[in-house]
Amino acid sequence: MADRPRVTIHVDGEAFVVDRTRNLLDVCLNLGLDLPYFCWHPALGSVGACRQCAVKIYQDEDDQRGRLVMACLSEPAEGARVSIADPEARLFRKAVIEGLMVNHPHDCPICDEGGECHLQDMTVMTGHSYRRARFAKRTYHNQYLGPLLNHEMNRCIQCYRCVRFYRDFAGGDDLDVFGAHDDVYFGRAEDGILQSEFAGNLVEVCPTGVFTDKSLKQHYARKWDMRSAPSVCHHCSLGCNLFPGERYGELRRVWARYHGEVNGYFLCDRGRYGYAHANHERRLRSCLRPRGAERAAEAVTKEQALAQGGSALGRGGKVLGIGSPRASLEANFALRTLVGDQRFYQGVAAREALLVAKAAAILREGPVPSASLREVERSDAALVLGEDVTNTAPMLALALRQTARAQTIPPAVAQGIPRWHDAALREVAQSDRGPLYLASAAPTKLDDAARRVFHAVPEELARLGFAVARALDSAAPEVPELSAEVAELAEVIARDLESAESPVVVSGTSLGSEALLDAAAAVARALERARAEKERTRVFLVLPEANSLGLALLGGEPLEAALLEIEEATTVVVLENDLERRLRDDRLERALKRAAELIVVDHLAHDTAARATVLLPAAAFGEADGTFVNNEGRAQRFYQVFVPEEPIQASWRWMRELEAAAGRREMADWHGLDDVLRALATAAPELAGVTEAAPGADYRIAGARVPRAPHRYSGRTAMQAHLNVHEPKPPEDPDSPFSFTMEGAQSPPPAALLPRLWAPGWNSVQSLTRFQEEIAGPLRGGDPGVRLLEPRSANGSHADAATGGYPDGAPGAWSARAGELRVIALHHAFGSEELSALAAPLAELTPEPYLALSPGDAEGLGMSEGEALTVTLGSIRLNLPLRLLDGLPSGTVGVPVGLAGVPAGVLPEWSRLEGP
Repeated sequence: MADRPRVTIHVDGEAFVVDRTRNLLDVCLNLGLDLPYFCWHPALGSVGACRQCAVKIYQDEDDQRGRLVMACLSEPAEGARVSIADPEARLFRKAVIEGLMVNHPHDCPICDEGGECHLQDMTVMTGHSYRRARFAKRTYHNQYLGPLLNHEMNRCIQCYRCVRFYRDFAGGDDLDVFGAHDDVYFGRAEDGILQSEFAGNLVEVCPTGVFTDKSLKQHYARKWDMRSAPSVCHHCSLGCNLFPGERYGELRRVWARYHGEVNGYFLCDRGRYGYAHANHERRLRSCLRPRGAERAAEAVTKEQALAQGGSALGRGGKVLGIGSPRASLEANFALRTLVGDQRFYQGVAAREALLVAKAAAILREGPVPSASLREVERSDAALVLGEDVTNTAPMLALALRQTARAQTIPPAVAQGIPRWHDAALREVAQSDRGPLYLASAAPTKLDDAARRVFHAVPEELARLGFAVARALDSAAPEVPELSAEVAELAEVIARDLESAESPVVVSGTSLGSEALLDAAAAVARALERARAEKERTRVFLVLPEANSLGLALLGGEPLEAALLEIEEATTVVVLENDLERRLRDDRLERALKRAAELIVVDHLAHDTAARATVLLPAAAFGEADGTFVNNEGRAQRFYQVFVPEEPIQASWRWMRELEAAAGRREMADWHGLDDVLRALATAAPELAGVTEAAPGADYRIAGARVPRAPHRYSGRTAMQAHLNVHEPKPPEDPDSPFSFTMEGAQSPPPAALLPRLWAPGWNSVQSLTRFQEEIAGPLRGGDPGVRLLEPRSANGSHADAATGGYPDGAPGAWSARAGELRVIALHHAFGSEELSALAAPLAELTPEPYLALSPGDAEGLGMSEGEALTVTLGSIRLNLPLRLLDGLPSGTVGVPVGLAGVPAGVLPEWSRLEGP
């Protein structure tokens, strides 16, 4: 804030030095003052729709009358005298909320928002406590909006937040406002499923109970009756922060946990609703001894399971360990320690391991730093190479929509419009789009926000990237046989990226192409050379899973290498991984059959678990602590919310107990998570920073732990009364500074340990303003996590960054093959990711498996939509209904990754067409 203009204002007689670029409402909230509001939101800006934030402004000390203004639409001026407590301002605010509440049903006791409702808080804050209206209330029809949200329009106060978020911020087009004056309706033109991947944010954006969480309603609990802890999303590589809530030993919901550099205020629906896999019928809750596909698994005691596993590990011979990118760093490291560095395998296919390793090398070696999501959002130009980000990393799509808008804001600011005045900025911008360029293999939902789009096979997308690099820097590799159309597009992209203040280059691994990653690195390097005097360029690489980068930094060979060793192995330990999902290969099935002992540690039953000789139940999301490293190299800690039923425990603890059962003691002194992290930091220097990601288990506030349960938590004894009328002893937690009760420190903990949002008078998520250093800025004390990877060339010198070389050449021009189709991996936000696909609400949104062709290719084959198409992918034969996809390149077949019966992970490059 030091470089922003500052002014001194007086609020109710007290002087404050404040940021001149913020509006008065923002300023007052920053100062910790209570000023009610509805329509304003830190991420959405000001429109002045609700008139609730009225304050009195006086021209000078002699002005005794003053004038009422809306704080969200007023700038702080030097010497301004502002009164929140002025009687006329207070009466105005009270009258406004009384008018807003005239048609409200006053159904707080049965409303899902009760106890965490912003409308309740503001009603109390304004002093409106007596209802004078006696006439019949206006009523509305409530719509079916799909499996995620309930709709109760009678509670609406016309703040317009929902449509401003859904349409203006998230780019949705199937929710709108209908009507006029005080008779307006927020919903769809007709009942139907909301199509945006961000629809669940309406639950938190809405200040009342119009949009509520339908999944929570199935097992409802009040906010004050749920224990919660800070956590990290497990469903893609971005590492968004969230709060899971638990009641009666079951996860009940997830809501957004603010992180100034990652997800900000929002979550995608995959992250918000995907938690339900932890409650799935496939959950493993006891030690099992599977007995083949035709017979039910035999339940055994923990002691019996450990005895069998320990005997297998201790009898000598070759022991292999297969890790997982959906398991924590601590769990993977414990497995590596159990089996030895040389016998630890990553648990992903070789192609995926190669791609992630290349991405890690780009982040480590340069040429430019990795962008955070917030930096992408603040960028004013972007090139996306190959990724359908809406489906592979949805929150990145949300950030890129703001990128597309960024360059339309300076002309409005030049006309004197403040950046926070959202309505005026959009009026000036109209339909203008900033320099967002999308190069993808098929049409995407983000195409509407782009200035130009380019659809082609991965090789041609990479050639476009190299052409952009060449247009920026003549030292970049030349691209042979480049068409005039692509060359012209490359020149346009290069010109806009070079002239931008803070451009970002986005790519990833979803299409399975090394060339795309090379092209992204080449564009970034060329930009850095061409823009020597400007702010640094950034690169953003999307990876397959939540801990893909952490697993790559830990090391280990890919899954195919393990297949060569399994035949000679006496014992194989598989960690949180369905290998048959990773590698659809007959060799894997034969190898697993040859394994003498197969020990599987997981929280889900799956095909690999069915082959186990010992099956140990691991803790699922919300049941254990651990660390993930996201796609930008940020290590973040997630925490256990509740203690699961015996014998479920964290995977790393199973490894420790297996080692002890085998008669070894290398992990004997690992009594808590901190011990594991210290050992990890010593064994893997590149991961040494993980110990700084969050405070250790010995952290205390005035000698007290941080309570997971809020201070209004109820029924602790009653929940166990059917077992024992005496209050049970609270569980102990050796892994974190948290307690499992409401007892503990009441002072706010560090950001990494913040378990929920609540402040006196602010029971809703709007209380977040009390925990930020500044509105929409970092949390107090800094945002959670620590960056582990910074490029060695990114030391502040553009000259150093520019000295590196380019990747070896651009790929040659692509050509089709007779009788074969180039495979295009199509990803879906709902269904392609393993864990969230098990959540019932998201399963309803998952498409049925299909194969896609362009209309021209389908016509050439004499096929129409819905007919069965048969293709072969390596050893896998798919016979699925045909879907026509406009924009899919000719000579290709689109394969929806991870849908039922369709391989997950990196697909083969070519498929054989067997015919209709």
